[in-house]
Amino acid sequence: MVSIGTVTGPGAGAGDLFQLFRDHQAFTKAQLAETTGLSRSTISARIDLLISGGLLKSAGEAVSSGGRPPARVEFNPLARVVVGADLGATHGLVALCDLQGAVLGTVSTEISIALGPETVLAWVVESITDLLAAGGFDPARLAGIGIGVPGPVEHSTGRATNPPIMPGWDAFDIPGFVGRSFAVPILVDNDVNILALGEHARVWPAIDDLVYVKVATGIGAGIISGGELQRGAPGTAGDIGHVRVPYNRRSPRDPDDDRDLEAIASGTAIARDLRDLGLPTQSSADAMDLVRSGNPTAIEATRQAGRELGEVLAIMVNVLNPSIIVIGGSVARGGEHLLAGVREVVYMRSMPLATQHLSIVAARSGDQAGTLGAAILVIQRVLSATAVDAMLAEA
Repeated sequence: MVSIGTVTGPGAGAGDLFQLFRDHQAFTKAQLAETTGLSRSTISARIDLLISGGLLKSAGEAVSSGGRPPARVEFNPLARVVVGADLGATHGLVALCDLQGAVLGTVSTEISIALGPETVLAWVVESITDLLAAGGFDPARLAGIGIGVPGPVEHSTGRATNPPIMPGWDAFDIPGFVGRSFAVPILVDNDVNILALGEHARVWPAIDDLVYVKVATGIGAGIISGGELQRGAPGTAGDIGHVRVPYNRRSPRDPDDDRDLEAIASGTAIARDLRDLGLPTQSSADAMDLVRSGNPTAIEATRQAGRELGEVLAIMVNVLNPSIIVIGGSVARGGEHLLAGVREVVYMRSMPLATQHLSIVAARSGDQAGTLGAAILVIQRVLSATAVDAMLAEA
């Protein structure tokens, strides 16, 4: 939600005025003058500037109270396009989107992140070029590119930092490499943060406080508080996979074993525990196949993983007090068993007031949540008041 107060006063520029339109409303110039307190002449000049820059377009006429009906204007989401790229351990998905995040085209492939940055990012660059051509968009219409990667990212530089499953990516200049082909803002974040942004935008836009937890080969959390993504100082907020979990009697592992959350509750950990019990689970996918087939041992192992995860999330609930915890990732897609374990512990361990209105739900935004989140990362940057003023100055 855009605050009307941000555009009041004589110093507000066209970029500030534009923020009112991002809630997808149409306005007449008279309505804008009344809303902002700016003069009609100032409103007219700034609206004309935004129309000439393509960011606003005609929205027909308002109902007249007498005389000629006043013209209305609204946001033009096709003024520019953005790209969201979601890079996983073994897959890549690139989406071309308008300025509201609507998908205009996608390219996907199976590609290993372990092939290294130059190979994987060359595919991203090629995919962007193909999407622009297929959509009939001049490359000059591209406003920015967002990229999600499966590892920790230093937010200020967009470089991965000691990523465990990304050999060759440590400190690699991702924005610099892609920027050789496209002279636009290039923003990089970890995969869980972009999933949180995508899920929030598509499913829970009215919720200000949300935690998104991805449970797959690893475990991580994306934190939205006060409607804003929280990254922490260098960008490691939500890295819960290495939080140590206290031993409990239900755990299948020895008390002296590694008690990091990922080591006991990830898909890889579930597969290992089932394998130790003689079941044919070489991977997380094998374990989830057993869960979906109704295997009681696999179901209990997954529920126990949920309990272990719940120990960490109970602390997050007490500290952050979110309205919703969203559980995503391949293990969450195995059914309600993981969530049942999480709920069992969170509602028992957390303060009653913190859980009074708390919902713990499975992710609902589907396979394109990552690309949508990466696109939103860019949209938030390029449609800020400052960026819009700069865009209009260059037009």
